[in-house]
Amino acid sequence: MHQKYIILDRDGVINQECDDYVRSPEGWKPIPGSLEAIAQLNHLGYFVLVATNQSGIGRNYYTYETLEAIHQKMHRVLAEVGGKISAVFFCPHHPDDHCLCRKPKTGLIDQIKENFPIVPRHTWFIGDSLSDIQTAQRSGCVPVLVKTGRGQYTLNEAPLPDDLLIFNNLAGAAHKIMIDQEQQK
Repeated sequence: MHQKYIILDRDGVINQECDDYVRSPEGWKPIPGSLEAIAQLNHLGYFVLVATNQSGIGRNYYTYETLEAIHQKMHRVLAEVGGKISAVFFCPHHPDDHCLCRKPKTGLIDQIKENFPIVPRHTWFIGDSLSDIQTAQRSGCVPVLVKTGRGQYTLNEAPLPDDLLIFNNLAGAAHKIMIDQEQQK
């Protein structure tokens, strides 16, 4: 039996999306139910990984140290509800840098594959934007859209795959996984 992994986008999936970027630990606010959903996924045997564009660093809105402090808060409040994110992979580059890691490119997934034995076709990539969906497709992961963050906009504005899994939020996706596992027993 292979290890089970789920990849999450951060902003708009785990925490509230912020048009002006999450620039401080104080500005990082979890979406109701998202932390509990991650804990539920952990309880179901999943390793949870995060793949997030953080161009605020490349735009000089915040530093690597600030991003680390934001992630320390995320890990701390998640631990308080019994959850754990195994690793966070992020692209710090400005969109104009044309790096290989900025979603919808697959560099973050490539980094994940170097560090974790994920099987893409068995790995959900849950996001709220078209770039998340495209990254999942290009990496061979299972694309999943949540309606939180920019998800509703993405649902209304973007051409999406016909077989795309769509949930109201991360808690809804976790519940679906739980139901599927129960049915497989």
